[in-house]
Amino acid sequence: MNRPFDDATRRNIAARCAAFMRRPDGEPAALLKRAAVAIALTDGDQADETALLLTLRAASLRAHGGQWALPGGRCDDGETPVVAALRELREELGLDVGDEQVLGLLDDYPTRSGYLITPVVVWTAAGVTIAPNPQEVASVHRIALRTIERDDAFDFTAIPESSRRVIRFHHDRGLIHAPTAALIYQFREVLAGRETRVADLEQPVFAWK
Repeated sequence: MNRPFDDATRRNIAARCAAFMRRPDGEPAALLKRAAVAIALTDGDQADETALLLTLRAASLRAHGGQWALPGGRCDDGETPVVAALRELREELGLDVGDEQVLGLLDDYPTRSGYLITPVVVWTAAGVTIAPNPQEVASVHRIALRTIERDDAFDFTAIPESSRRVIRFHHDRGLIHAPTAALIYQFREVLAGRETRVADLEQPVFAWK
């Protein structure tokens, strides 16, 4: 499906997010550290398309270095997930996004490494300048929404260490795993008007620490 980066697409995605019924916070929340990521929507590499921003984390980072991720991080004391996601966008990518550009929130995702991640969907400006912080970000990639909406964009596999399905996102002839793949997958489902839950989708063992 073609999704041009324009106000009609913005309104459509905002309506889909508003119609999505988030799963309420559950018991694990009290035991996990709160974190937030931004599903930041912008213009794509090709003209007239909407994309989301995906980063490759700097290899020097102590936690999850060299892994694919949505912009984001741990919530500071007193921060809401929205405030944290917007702050991380500024710190990681140099993007200033206001509260009025937030389109909605998706389900919290509990990670094996002890975090509860809240995805925040935000709309940026066309032609915005991205200035990645080299201490945190090795590279930034614009992933067209048509890419995540392909029938073969995601698959599921099994691992001996868990009874839960492992989700994988096929990107540029490589694989991106949960939590990032799970969050992008739920966003894809929201775009299609489906309330698909992802909290039980598994991460690969290398992401458990």
